[in-house]
Amino acid sequence: MLNEDGSPVLTPNGKPKLRKLGASCPKLGEKGHGTWYFYFELEAGEGGTRRRVRRGGFAKKDDAKAKAEEIYREATRGTDVLSNTTVGQDLHAWLKRKRNLARTTRHGYEEHIRLYLEPHLGHIKRRDLKLRHIEAMYDAIERENAERLLHHARVTELEEARDAAHTAWVRAAGKKQERREARQAYLKANADLREGRKGKRKITSAATMHRINATLSSFLTSGIKRQEYSTNLATLVELPPIKRPKPLVWTPERVEEWKRTGVKPGPVMVWTAEQTGAFLDFVRDDRLYAMWHTFVFVGPRRGEVCALPWTEISTTALTLRISAQIVEVAYRLYGEAPKADSVRTTTLTEESGRVLTAWRIQQNKEREQWSEAEAWQESGCVFTQENGAPLHPDWVSRRFQRLVELSGLPPVRLHDLRHVSATLSLLAKNDIKVVQERLGHSSRQITSDTYTSVLPELMRAEAEATLAVVPRDVPFEVLRPLEIPDEAFQHDVAVLYVHGARYSGGVWAVAAQLRHDGVALGEMRATCKGPDQAGDAVIKWITQHCASNGYEVLRTENHSGSYSHDQRPYFALLRFFIARPAGQTVGDFVRLAPSAPDESRVNLTSTASPDVDTDEGQRPAA
Repeated sequence: MLNEDGSPVLTPNGKPKLRKLGASCPKLGEKGHGTWYFYFELEAGEGGTRRRVRRGGFAKKDDAKAKAEEIYREATRGTDVLSNTTVGQDLHAWLKRKRNLARTTRHGYEEHIRLYLEPHLGHIKRRDLKLRHIEAMYDAIERENAERLLHHARVTELEEARDAAHTAWVRAAGKKQERREARQAYLKANADLREGRKGKRKITSAATMHRINATLSSFLTSGIKRQEYSTNLATLVELPPIKRPKPLVWTPERVEEWKRTGVKPGPVMVWTAEQTGAFLDFVRDDRLYAMWHTFVFVGPRRGEVCALPWTEISTTALTLRISAQIVEVAYRLYGEAPKADSVRTTTLTEESGRVLTAWRIQQNKEREQWSEAEAWQESGCVFTQENGAPLHPDWVSRRFQRLVELSGLPPVRLHDLRHVSATLSLLAKNDIKVVQERLGHSSRQITSDTYTSVLPELMRAEAEATLAVVPRDVPFEVLRPLEIPDEAFQHDVAVLYVHGARYSGGVWAVAAQLRHDGVALGEMRATCKGPDQAGDAVIKWITQHCASNGYEVLRTENHSGSYSHDQRPYFALLRFFIARPAGQTVGDFVRLAPSAPDESRVNLTSTASPDVDTDEGQRPAA
């Protein structure tokens, strides 16, 4: 404090009297002046060096106290709170330490760090990294996505304008002045499109965000082990869910819609067995027919096919071993060993063995022709270019796409042939464990979730099987009452054959006979969805007849399975052993050996109109 003359006011003991200046202090503009600081000591470092944590610049004492408690907690959990290292420096150091990464994995990590993690988090000090910083990074990515969507929409408009200008130019043929103006308009639209495409970047999908977060999580986990970070903040982030596209089958309805609009129903499409066969028939004369055959019936990845050596194929033992793959990074090819679960041995069919043998003969002829010009490249690969050089995976995909377009079949991707291979194997009633091992997956769940789209045949079989387990009362109409003559009973036991045939509308005509080619003893009609329900109606009919006449059904046998596979939905055959009241038991007579029924031997009186056909366009034999 000062007197009026400017001299200091003294205290009784002769010292200058002081007062708080507060906001009027002239030094408040200086760094740190007038703010709260704190410090505390950590345990000594190497060689007994002193380790002091000091922070300042807090406007209030409570703020400084709260920050001191927070940093102390971080320090006790192992975080290096004294380091000034940034997250960007740690990311590069972490990637440098990862010496055993696969080439594609390293390339993915580098892209994530370069495009996302370093621009958004690289400047933050290690000790200051918080969850809000990571969440802010994903918020910024979503904002960039919105801007890129607008850019993509603008490019689409420019492409449509360019196409319209080109069409106008073509239509102006023969009109000199109009054609000149249309050409200028087309050139301008094309220049606008080139300019509009500059800076165009892909949308960062939800799946990419999850992969970025997985990279960040791996980095933080390593930092925790090295006591550089205390918490894996990446595990606390909530990201948009990944919508895995469900494979869809090219049903006739979807094919018709695609032909009409040119739009695929989904990103992942699967051919039916008939469409797959049509494709193989179309490419039979293609030079690489053996490769397309292998894709369909073995289901390898394209990199595995391009790296497959002849030493891993035995056309005599019919085995194929996947032990190598070619990966592409920025269109450059590198050879790598696949993951442990992907190394597998697959059994080939005899047809696959013949196809690969014929391909080897053709490749040897090409070797002789190119060797004369000293241009043959001995790569040792099974599938090569004409000069023996390995195939590029991208070229294989483009070649497949071109063949699909030429075939006129609905479009599928090359990778979708793995879906086709898996679903066809399931359609053949193979166990999913076998499919998993053939595709080289680590678990059955991956195979089931990713590669097994359900074919219509499987869906229909599942629906029919579900319906069949529920017993239903099937109504029927007796057209001619059943009468079993006395001479049919031998030792008081009669053997009765009951035949059924399906007509259009699900109507089953049924007749009971003593022999396959005998006279019908009775006839009835029932409307059913399948042979199982028709069999239930037959059993009810025979059981009711026996109960009303005092007979006993000793045994019922269903022989419908002896028909050929394509006949089973349209024919049924049951055999009944019927005893009279004084008859013997089933153990007292010799069981008759069932004979395989033949379509031509089914003898029954047709109860349908003569001009009604079956669902397959063929009438059952009458």
